[in-house]
Amino acid sequence: MTKTKKHLLENMTFEEFRTWSEEEENPVVLIPLGSQEIQGPVVPMGDFMLARKIAEEVAERANAVTAPTMPFGYAEYFWSVPGGIALSADSFRGVLRDILDNFLRHGHKRLVILNGHSGNYSLIDQVIRAVRRETGLIIPCINLWRAIPDSVWTEIHGDYGKKAFSHGGDPITSVYMHYFPELTHPEKAKLPDAPFEMAGMPVMGLGGAKFKDVEIGMPVNVDDRCPDGIVNGDPRLSSAEKGEKFAEYLVGFCADFVEHFRSVDPTDPKK
Repeated sequence: MTKTKKHLLENMTFEEFRTWSEEEENPVVLIPLGSQEIQGPVVPMGDFMLARKIAEEVAERANAVTAPTMPFGYAEYFWSVPGGIALSADSFRGVLRDILDNFLRHGHKRLVILNGHSGNYSLIDQVIRAVRRETGLIIPCINLWRAIPDSVWTEIHGDYGKKAFSHGGDPITSVYMHYFPELTHPEKAKLPDAPFEMAGMPVMGLGGAKFKDVEIGMPVNVDDRCPDGIVNGDPRLSSAEKGEKFAEYLVGFCADFVEHFRSVDPTDPKK
C-alpha cells in the first residue's frame, strides 16, 4: 500500500494523483456532498464545510483521496431564505453524474459518496442506480447525519437521545462548534417556535402538514414552518464536546467502511 501525505485531491498535482492511483492497492476516492442553506441562527449556512472536514479526516485515516466537495445541494424548501444556493433536480443529477464519470473514465472503480445533506439522497439514488444499470458498478453512499445510531445519540445526549436530532440543532450545530467554533453564535440558541400553519393545518417538518394526526405531503418551504430554521430539537444542548464525539464516530465509521469497500469487488454485488 502506497501511503500518501496528501489526501485532498485539490492539493495534489496530476502526477501525485496518478502515482497514488497506480500504486495504491484498490484505491478509494471519496465524493463529499453538502449544501448552502439556512441552519438556524447559531451556525453558518455552508454545511458543505463539515462534509469536507469529515471526508478529509476519513481519507487520512483510511489512506483514501477525497475529491473537492460539491457545495450546492438539492434543497428547494430553502430557496425562500436569502443566501441559500440550491441546484435544481436536473442540475444536481447532471453535476453528480459528471463528477462520477470523470473518475470512471480513468478506471476508478471504488468511489464512495459522503453525503452531508439528507435532501440530496433521493437524487443520489437515481444517479447511482443509473451508473449501475449502465456500467454494472456499485457506488455506495453514506448519508452522514443519518448514519449515527441511536446508541451514539444516547451516549452523547443521555435520556434526550435522538430527540436532539433536528434541523437547526444537532448533530450539525455541535459538529460546527467542534470544527469551526469561531463561526458559531451559541448565545443565539433558542427553542423552536410553535409550528406555523399551512392551509389551516400545522406544518410538520419540511415534508407536509398534519391533518387528524396524519402527515399530508405538501410543498413546504422552511419559512412556512419557522422563521429561523430551527425546526425541532433544542440547539441550546449543543456543544463543541458533543460535536467532537459525533465527528469521531462518523470518521471512524466511514473509515471502516472504506477499508471494507476496498476489499470487495464493486462490480459484483454478490461478493
